[in-house]
Amino acid sequence: MNLHNPATDLPAANSLPVPAPAAAPGTPAQQAFRQAILDVENLRERLRELEAGQAEARRRYWQQVGPLAQTVVAARRSLFEPLEEALLRPYFNRAEHQQIGELIVGNAHSLRDRFGEDVADILHRHAPRAQPSDPGTKPPVGSGADPQDAGPREAAGARKTRKQKAREAAAQEEQQQLMGNTKTLYRQLARANHPDLERDPARAREKTIRMQQIIRAYESDDLYTLLQLLSEHAPGSTDNESEDLLARYTKALCQQQEELKQRMNELKYGTSSPFAATGKKQEAELRQVKRGLRGEVDYLQRVAPLLQEPEDLRDLLRQLSAAGQAGI
Repeated sequence: MNLHNPATDLPAANSLPVPAPAAAPGTPAQQAFRQAILDVENLRERLRELEAGQAEARRRYWQQVGPLAQTVVAARRSLFEPLEEALLRPYFNRAEHQQIGELIVGNAHSLRDRFGEDVADILHRHAPRAQPSDPGTKPPVGSGADPQDAGPREAAGARKTRKQKAREAAAQEEQQQLMGNTKTLYRQLARANHPDLERDPARAREKTIRMQQIIRAYESDDLYTLLQLLSEHAPGSTDNESEDLLARYTKALCQQQEELKQRMNELKYGTSSPFAATGKKQEAELRQVKRGLRGEVDYLQRVAPLLQEPEDLRDLLRQLSAAGQAGI
């Protein structure tokens, strides 16, 4: 009997030859450029998904919270008229007039900052104007504001910070101009893919098709199609001008990646973070917001009658001052 022992007769799996991965076509600059485009596209897709999810969450949020928010807005807007009338009454002293003005401004800021209401007319009438600084005014003694009193190390640090900011701003402006200028990219591609410059008939036909794609992308100002075509044309070419252009676009794409990541973090953890919550967490946040709005409506309904009579308003001003409360 011929017994077969697979443990000894067959080669071990780790001894089998493993085919080497195929080398990526193109120069290192072209490879880095293609990877940068792929990374940007992946981030853009993730950002679109995140924005779509938050848009749906925002729709559900305002569907439930909207009616209560509108009630709060109406109640707060109703406070302006009696408060402004109180400013015309000689019954109140100067300090009370100032406090009433602060209540009006605070109420306007609440409507603008929390609900996006247009209260520019209210703020124009009552918000204090910023006084322009007098260039001849000297800083107070001991304030450390005189640059001549600053040590050389602090002054050098300040100069370095300004230079760094200037360099960063210049680099960002250059990258924005690069990403917004399709003409330079079009010329580079047209020069490399013009079929009339190709002697091989087969390659001339390929370049004719590619040139049509280039023209369509340029006419529609489609930067990313042009970038894709740039990453694909002439793989393995070591033309210095092409390599330099690829390196510049790769740097701009890397900067764009950082901006996309920052935008995603703002959506996840910024002021719109309640819309990013899902499931039970979002429901709990909605319940908390609705409880707060209902309590605010009840409070405003109790306060509104007190603004009609001078005596009641004076008592309210005293209560707010005693509680250290600057607004309603």
